[in-house]
Amino acid sequence: MLLYKRIENDAAPLAQPDPYIIKDGSRYYIYTTGSKGVHLFSSDQLKTGWQYDGICLEVPGQRNFWAPSVIKINDKYFMYYSSILDSDMDEHSQRLRIAIADSPTGPFCYVKDLLPPFSIDPHVVETESGIYLFYSSNDYESEFMGTYILCDKMLDPYTLEGKPQGIVYPSLEEEIYMRDRFEKGKDWYTIEGAFYFNVGTTHYLMYSGANHNNPTYFVGYSVAYGPEDADLRKLNWQKWPDNKTYSPVLSSNSNKNVEGLGHNSVIFEEGRYWIVYHARAVGDLKKYKEDTRCAHIDELIIDGPQLTVKVTV
Repeated sequence: MLLYKRIENDAAPLAQPDPYIIKDGSRYYIYTTGSKGVHLFSSDQLKTGWQYDGICLEVPGQRNFWAPSVIKINDKYFMYYSSILDSDMDEHSQRLRIAIADSPTGPFCYVKDLLPPFSIDPHVVETESGIYLFYSSNDYESEFMGTYILCDKMLDPYTLEGKPQGIVYPSLEEEIYMRDRFEKGKDWYTIEGAFYFNVGTTHYLMYSGANHNNPTYFVGYSVAYGPEDADLRKLNWQKWPDNKTYSPVLSSNSNKNVEGLGHNSVIFEEGRYWIVYHARAVGDLKKYKEDTRCAHIDELIIDGPQLTVKVTV
Protein backbone atom coordinates (compact mmCIF):
# COMPACT_ATOMS: atom_id res chain seq x y z
CA MET A 1 0.00 0.00 0.00
CA LEU A 2 1.45 3.34 -1.10
CA LEU A 3 1.82 5.71 1.86
CA TYR A 4 2.42 9.11 0.28
CA LYS A 5 1.19 10.12 -3.16
CA ARG A 6 3.05 13.10 -4.53
CA ILE A 7 0.96 15.63 -6.44
CA GLU A 8 2.00 18.15 -9.09
CA ASN A 9 3.99 21.10 -7.72
CA ASP A 10 4.44 19.29 -4.41
CA ALA A 11 7.59 20.32 -2.53
CA ALA A 12 8.22 16.70 -1.57
CA PRO A 13 10.86 14.68 -3.42
CA LEU A 14 9.70 12.31 -6.14
CA ALA A 15 11.12 9.36 -4.21
CA GLN A 16 11.21 8.15 -0.60
CA PRO A 17 13.99 5.53 -0.65
CA ASP A 18 14.99 3.52 2.43
CA PRO A 19 12.00 4.54 4.59
CA TYR A 20 12.63 4.26 8.33
CA ILE A 21 9.55 4.52 10.56
CA ILE A 22 9.25 5.39 14.25
CA LYS A 23 6.41 6.44 16.54
CA ASP A 24 6.85 9.22 19.07
CA GLY A 25 3.87 10.10 21.25
CA SER A 26 0.82 9.76 19.04
CA ARG A 27 2.55 10.65 15.77
CA TYR A 28 4.40 8.53 13.22
CA TYR A 29 7.56 9.66 11.42
CA ILE A 30 9.32 8.32 8.34
CA TYR A 31 12.88 9.37 7.45
CA THR A 32 14.16 8.79 3.92
CA THR A 33 17.31 9.03 1.82
CA GLY A 34 18.00 12.30 0.01
CA SER A 35 20.81 13.78 -2.06
CA LYS A 36 20.89 17.11 -0.19
CA GLY A 37 19.67 15.88 3.19
CA VAL A 38 17.35 13.53 5.06
CA HIS A 39 13.67 13.94 4.22
CA LEU A 40 10.92 13.68 6.83
CA PHE A 41 7.27 12.63 6.51
CA SER A 42 4.76 12.39 9.36
CA SER A 43 1.18 11.42 10.15
CA ASP A 44 -1.20 10.92 13.09
CA GLN A 45 -2.35 7.70 11.41
CA LEU A 46 -0.27 4.73 10.39
CA LYS A 47 -1.59 4.14 6.89
CA THR A 48 -3.11 7.48 5.85
CA GLY A 49 -2.69 11.22 6.25
CA TRP A 50 1.03 11.38 5.56
CA GLN A 51 2.50 14.84 4.94
CA TYR A 52 5.91 16.06 3.84
CA ASP A 53 7.73 18.02 6.57
CA GLY A 54 10.86 18.94 4.65
CA ILE A 55 14.54 18.19 5.17
CA CYS A 56 15.33 17.48 8.83
CA LEU A 57 19.11 17.04 8.40
CA GLU A 58 21.43 18.84 6.04
CA VAL A 59 25.14 19.37 6.55
CA PRO A 60 27.27 21.77 4.51
CA GLY A 61 29.96 19.85 2.66
CA GLN A 62 28.07 16.53 2.73
CA ARG A 63 25.79 14.96 0.12
CA ASN A 64 23.93 11.71 -0.59
CA PHE A 65 22.44 11.14 2.85
CA TRP A 66 21.62 7.43 2.81
CA ALA A 67 19.34 5.26 4.92
CA PRO A 68 18.78 7.24 8.14
CA SER A 69 17.95 5.33 11.34
CA VAL A 70 16.50 7.27 14.30
CA ILE A 71 16.28 6.19 17.95
CA LYS A 72 15.30 8.06 21.12
CA ILE A 73 17.78 7.68 23.99
CA ASN A 74 17.58 9.75 27.20
CA ASP A 75 15.19 12.32 25.69
CA LYS A 76 17.48 12.93 22.71
CA TYR A 77 16.88 11.74 19.16
CA PHE A 78 19.90 10.15 17.54
CA MET A 79 20.09 9.81 13.79
CA TYR A 80 22.59 7.38 12.29
CA TYR A 81 23.15 7.82 8.57
CA SER A 82 25.83 7.70 5.92
CA SER A 83 26.92 10.43 3.56
CA ILE A 84 29.80 11.43 1.33
CA LEU A 85 31.85 14.62 1.31
CA ASP A 86 31.31 16.98 -1.60
CA SER A 87 35.02 16.67 -2.31
CA ASP A 88 34.83 12.87 -2.73
CA MET A 89 34.04 11.39 -6.13
CA ASP A 90 34.02 7.70 -5.14
CA GLU A 91 30.69 6.41 -3.77
CA HIS A 92 32.68 3.96 -1.69
CA SER A 93 33.73 6.96 0.42
CA GLN A 94 30.31 6.73 2.10
CA ARG A 95 30.73 6.53 5.88
CA LEU A 96 28.45 6.35 8.92
CA ARG A 97 27.87 9.51 10.93
CA ILE A 98 25.76 10.66 13.89
CA ALA A 99 23.38 13.61 14.23
CA ILE A 100 21.16 14.54 17.20
CA ALA A 101 18.01 16.58 17.85
CA ASP A 102 15.68 17.49 20.71
CA SER A 103 12.62 16.48 18.69
CA PRO A 104 11.80 13.77 16.12
CA THR A 105 11.15 16.59 13.65
CA GLY A 106 14.66 17.96 14.05
CA PRO A 107 16.50 19.90 12.99
CA PHE A 108 19.15 17.22 13.45
CA CYS A 109 22.69 18.50 13.90
CA TYR A 110 25.77 16.59 12.78
CA VAL A 111 27.92 15.50 15.74
CA LYS A 112 30.66 13.13 14.56
CA ASP A 113 31.78 10.44 12.15
CA LEU A 114 31.16 6.94 13.52
CA LEU A 115 33.00 4.58 11.15
CA PRO A 116 35.46 4.88 8.27
CA PRO A 117 34.42 4.26 4.66
CA PHE A 118 32.81 2.08 3.35
CA SER A 119 30.03 1.92 5.94
CA ILE A 120 26.31 2.33 5.20
CA ASP A 121 22.74 1.38 6.15
CA PRO A 122 22.76 1.68 9.95
CA HIS A 123 20.13 0.23 12.26
CA VAL A 124 20.60 1.06 15.94
CA VAL A 125 18.58 -0.87 18.53
CA GLU A 126 18.45 -0.83 22.32
CA THR A 127 17.83 -4.15 24.07
CA GLU A 128 18.08 -5.45 27.62
CA SER A 129 21.79 -6.04 27.07
CA GLY A 130 22.65 -2.65 25.58
CA ILE A 131 22.77 -0.66 22.36
CA TYR A 132 23.76 -2.35 19.10
CA LEU A 133 24.58 -1.09 15.63
CA PHE A 134 23.90 -3.17 12.52
CA TYR A 135 25.51 -1.83 9.35
CA SER A 136 26.96 -2.88 6.00
CA SER A 137 30.53 -2.82 4.76
CA ASN A 138 32.59 -4.43 1.98
CA ASP A 139 34.54 -7.68 1.82
CA TYR A 140 36.92 -7.97 -1.15
CA GLU A 141 38.40 -11.34 -0.19
CA SER A 142 35.48 -13.76 0.21
CA GLU A 143 34.12 -16.19 -2.38
CA PHE A 144 31.02 -13.99 -2.70
CA MET A 145 32.86 -10.69 -2.87
CA GLY A 146 30.75 -7.69 -1.95
CA THR A 147 28.73 -6.00 0.77
CA TYR A 148 27.66 -7.78 3.95
CA ILE A 149 26.10 -6.97 7.35
CA LEU A 150 27.98 -6.60 10.64
CA CYS A 151 26.91 -5.91 14.21
CA ASP A 152 28.81 -4.12 16.96
CA LYS A 153 27.86 -3.13 20.51
CA MET A 154 27.90 0.52 21.54
CA LEU A 155 29.44 1.74 24.78
CA ASP A 156 27.14 4.79 24.55
CA PRO A 157 25.14 6.38 21.70
CA TYR A 158 28.33 7.97 20.33
CA THR A 159 30.88 5.19 20.73
CA LEU A 160 31.30 1.69 19.30
CA GLU A 161 32.97 -1.05 21.30
CA GLY A 162 35.05 -1.87 18.25
CA LYS A 163 34.36 -5.61 18.22
CA PRO A 164 32.13 -6.05 15.15
CA GLN A 165 30.87 -9.47 14.13
CA GLY A 166 29.78 -10.47 10.64
CA ILE A 167 26.09 -11.44 10.71
CA VAL A 168 24.77 -11.96 7.16
CA TYR A 169 26.91 -12.73 4.11
CA PRO A 170 26.05 -13.15 0.42
CA SER A 171 25.57 -16.75 -0.65
CA LEU A 172 23.16 -16.70 -3.62
CA GLU A 173 23.38 -15.82 -7.30
CA GLU A 174 20.21 -13.76 -6.82
CA GLU A 175 22.21 -11.47 -4.50
CA ILE A 176 24.49 -10.26 -7.31
CA TYR A 177 24.54 -6.47 -7.38
CA MET A 178 26.52 -6.24 -10.62
CA ARG A 179 28.40 -8.74 -12.73
CA ASP A 180 32.07 -7.99 -13.45
CA ARG A 181 31.76 -4.81 -11.35
CA PHE A 182 35.42 -4.11 -10.67
CA GLU A 183 37.14 -6.93 -12.53
CA LYS A 184 36.20 -9.31 -15.33
CA GLY A 185 34.97 -12.60 -13.95
CA LYS A 186 34.36 -11.24 -10.44
CA ASP A 187 30.74 -10.49 -9.70
CA TRP A 188 29.80 -8.13 -6.86
CA TYR A 189 27.24 -9.35 -4.32
CA THR A 190 25.27 -7.20 -1.90
CA ILE A 191 23.47 -7.72 1.42
CA GLU A 192 22.41 -4.42 3.01
CA GLY A 193 19.54 -2.55 4.67
CA ALA A 194 19.58 -4.37 8.01
CA PHE A 195 16.57 -4.14 10.34
CA TYR A 196 16.46 -6.07 13.62
CA PHE A 197 13.53 -6.97 15.85
CA ASN A 198 12.62 -9.83 18.16
CA VAL A 199 9.49 -11.62 19.30
CA GLY A 200 10.42 -13.08 22.67
CA THR A 201 13.41 -15.35 22.23
CA THR A 202 13.16 -15.43 18.41
CA HIS A 203 15.36 -12.81 16.80
CA TYR A 204 14.96 -11.59 13.20
CA LEU A 205 17.34 -9.61 11.02
CA MET A 206 15.76 -8.45 7.79
CA TYR A 207 17.88 -7.26 4.86
CA SER A 208 17.85 -6.46 1.15
CA GLY A 209 19.81 -8.40 -1.46
CA ALA A 210 21.19 -7.36 -4.88
CA ASN A 211 20.52 -4.03 -6.64
CA HIS A 212 17.09 -2.35 -6.63
CA ASN A 213 17.27 -2.12 -10.42
CA ASN A 214 17.74 -5.90 -10.74
CA PRO A 215 14.79 -8.29 -11.17
CA THR A 216 16.01 -10.49 -8.29
CA TYR A 217 16.20 -7.61 -5.76
CA PHE A 218 14.45 -8.73 -2.61
CA VAL A 219 13.90 -8.59 1.14
CA GLY A 220 15.12 -11.65 3.02
CA TYR A 221 15.98 -12.34 6.63
CA SER A 222 18.04 -14.34 9.09
CA VAL A 223 16.79 -15.96 12.30
CA ALA A 224 18.46 -16.64 15.65
CA TYR A 225 17.25 -17.99 18.96
CA GLY A 226 18.34 -16.82 22.38
CA PRO A 227 17.32 -14.88 25.48
CA GLU A 228 16.04 -11.33 25.12
CA ASP A 229 19.15 -10.03 26.88
CA ALA A 230 21.55 -11.88 24.55
CA ASP A 231 24.54 -10.19 22.97
CA LEU A 232 23.20 -9.86 19.41
CA ARG A 233 26.69 -10.40 17.97
CA LYS A 234 26.97 -13.83 19.55
CA LEU A 235 23.68 -15.36 18.42
CA ASN A 236 23.77 -18.13 15.82
CA TRP A 237 22.26 -16.26 12.88
CA GLN A 238 20.98 -18.39 9.98
CA LYS A 239 19.49 -17.24 6.70
CA TRP A 240 15.91 -18.34 6.21
CA PRO A 241 15.29 -21.00 5.07
CA ASP A 242 19.01 -21.67 4.40
CA ASN A 243 22.07 -20.20 2.68
CA LYS A 244 21.31 -21.66 -0.75
CA THR A 245 17.57 -21.04 -1.16
CA TYR A 246 16.19 -17.85 -2.69
CA SER A 247 13.00 -17.29 -0.66
CA PRO A 248 12.06 -13.58 -0.66
CA VAL A 249 9.71 -11.98 1.82
CA LEU A 250 9.28 -9.21 -0.75
CA SER A 251 10.35 -9.10 -4.40
CA SER A 252 9.05 -8.04 -7.81
CA ASN A 253 6.85 -11.16 -7.73
CA SER A 254 5.00 -9.83 -4.68
CA ASN A 255 2.87 -7.34 -6.61
CA LYS A 256 2.51 -7.13 -10.40
CA ASN A 257 2.17 -3.33 -10.23
CA VAL A 258 5.46 -2.51 -8.47
CA GLU A 259 9.10 -3.54 -8.56
CA GLY A 260 12.27 -2.72 -6.65
CA LEU A 261 10.70 -3.75 -3.33
CA GLY A 262 13.25 -3.51 -0.55
CA HIS A 263 15.09 -1.75 2.28
CA ASN A 264 12.48 -2.03 4.99
CA SER A 265 11.76 -1.07 8.58
CA VAL A 266 9.17 -2.64 10.90
CA ILE A 267 6.76 -1.24 13.48
CA PHE A 268 4.40 -3.00 15.91
CA GLU A 269 1.10 -1.19 16.08
CA GLU A 270 -2.59 -1.99 16.48
CA GLY A 271 -1.58 -5.43 17.76
CA ARG A 272 0.09 -6.29 14.45
CA TYR A 273 3.47 -5.96 12.77
CA TRP A 274 3.79 -3.65 9.76
CA ILE A 275 6.60 -3.51 7.24
CA VAL A 276 7.49 -0.22 5.56
CA TYR A 277 9.59 -0.52 2.39
CA HIS A 278 10.31 1.24 -0.88
CA ALA A 279 8.99 0.22 -4.30
CA ARG A 280 8.40 1.89 -7.65
CA ALA A 281 5.72 1.47 -10.29
CA VAL A 282 6.53 -1.02 -13.04
CA GLY A 283 7.93 0.89 -16.01
CA ASP A 284 9.32 3.82 -14.03
CA LEU A 285 12.93 2.96 -14.86
CA LYS A 286 12.21 3.73 -18.53
CA LYS A 287 9.82 6.60 -17.83
CA TYR A 288 11.91 8.67 -15.40
CA LYS A 289 15.56 9.61 -15.07
CA GLU A 290 14.96 10.31 -11.38
CA ASP A 291 14.55 7.76 -8.61
CA THR A 292 10.85 6.95 -8.03
CA ARG A 293 11.03 4.47 -5.15
CA CYS A 294 8.20 5.40 -2.78
CA ALA A 295 7.30 4.29 0.74
CA HIS A 296 4.78 1.45 1.02
CA ILE A 297 3.29 -0.30 4.05
CA ASP A 298 1.81 -3.79 4.44
CA GLU A 299 1.15 -6.24 7.23
CA LEU A 300 4.02 -8.50 8.23
CA ILE A 301 2.83 -11.95 9.30
CA ILE A 302 4.96 -13.84 11.82
CA ASP A 303 4.52 -17.60 12.16
CA GLY A 304 7.35 -18.89 14.32
CA PRO A 305 10.53 -18.43 12.30
CA GLN A 306 8.65 -17.72 9.07
CA LEU A 307 7.87 -14.18 7.89
CA THR A 308 5.43 -13.35 5.10
CA VAL A 309 3.90 -10.10 3.87
CA LYS A 310 0.25 -9.55 3.05
CA VAL A 311 0.88 -7.29 0.06
CA THR A 312 -1.87 -4.88 -0.99
CA VAL A 313 -2.15 -2.74 -4.11
